[in-house]
Amino acid sequence: MQNTKAYLMLVCATLFWAGNFTLAKFAYLENIPPNSLAFLRWCLVWIILLPFTFKDIFKITNHIKKNLSLFFILGSTSVCIFTSFTYNALNYTQVINASLFNTAIPVTIILVCFLLKIEKTNIYQISGLLISVLGILAIITRLDLNILLSLNFNKGDLFMIGAIISWGIYSAYLRKRTFELPLLALVQIICTFGLVFLLPLFILDISEGKTIEISSNLFYILVYVAIFPSIGSYYCWAGAVSIIGANRAGIFLSLIPLFSTIMAIYFYNEQFQFFHLIGAILIILGLLLSNKEIKNA
Repeated sequence: MQNTKAYLMLVCATLFWAGNFTLAKFAYLENIPPNSLAFLRWCLVWIILLPFTFKDIFKITNHIKKNLSLFFILGSTSVCIFTSFTYNALNYTQVINASLFNTAIPVTIILVCFLLKIEKTNIYQISGLLISVLGILAIITRLDLNILLSLNFNKGDLFMIGAIISWGIYSAYLRKRTFELPLLALVQIICTFGLVFLLPLFILDISEGKTIEISSNLFYILVYVAIFPSIGSYYCWAGAVSIIGANRAGIFLSLIPLFSTIMAIYFYNEQFQFFHLIGAILIILGLLLSNKEIKNA
């Protein structure tokens, strides 16, 4: 029963995150600066959650003080780096490209968990990691060897590589925590620490003259990204990881490119090309292999 609950939470989380990619691309078309969008998104999340979490947070002040370094890592990697890098990536690359990179997050989680000795890693997971890396290379090079040799990669693809590494670190450290908190309170705390890192980026946007025009589209974008991929997805993801673990939860992230591709084709007439297919196949093969268990003889 608990596993079923975790799987449903993961499907909802990935669907909401897929919508986040689609809306972030729309934000770019509306000339909304990516760092400012990230900051305003999490500010709105913070405001929405506060009435529901302040009592719980007041009770766990000691936990927060004892785990300041952990919360700084969780906030900086998920709320700041992952969000801002993803939004910046969509200024340069397709929704399909950006979302396909998320398929590689599970093997990134496995690698980080291995390096931090959080969860054991076996030969299948290492092999799966290598195959998934080939899939990432297929996407960023578009199966063109000249791009690899000249290192002339799309800037958006490089942003997404940074984003998935950041999310892998976040998921691994989320698993590493040794205390239990109400999920909404956990999201609120992570949001608070993440905003500390996003504020300088927001100020940088303003100093560079990157202003946001107030409009109904901005309102709709902020409402969606604050409620669904932020509160909804983070709540569902954290809850599912606590039930079935980071490695098993990670494989569900493969649903993000599926949902995102459908949305991108429908809303932006993007094309799913051959290099997308090859990259996706390699990444998914790597995922399947990395989730294979070694049976005792």
